[in-house]
Amino acid sequence: MSEYQPGVCNIGREERQKRRAAGAMGFLAAAGYVVVVFASGWGATALLGAFPLFFGGFVGVVQDRMGFCVAFGALARYDLSGSGGDAGQVDNADAVRHDRIKAVQILAVSGAAAVVVTLAVYAVGTAL
Repeated sequence: MSEYQPGVCNIGREERQKRRAAGAMGFLAAAGYVVVVFASGWGATALLGAFPLFFGGFVGVVQDRMGFCVAFGALARYDLSGSGGDAGQVDNADAVRHDRIKAVQILAVSGAAAVVVTLAVYAVGTAL
């Protein structure tokens, strides 16, 4: 998209690529952490430490998929410059409210997904 839409789209192609890359790095870090825990024999409880890494991975990926940046939403900003649009400040109070609601929704979905994946990894760890 190349046009800001409150609560729907606040980042363009280049910003989405950044979120996708950050998400991938979060998932790679989580996978690396899990491998280290299994290899070191630290115990299944240590697997719960992967949660923040999974959460970061999901936040990045969900932002990419939705075309919406949580931080920009919270700060009342948008950046569609990488898709032929413009960047700037959101001045309309109703638009800011919609953006902040969307930001919270993204964090909630990402948190729930991270909990599910972390608990699945923990379950595997306790079964081994």
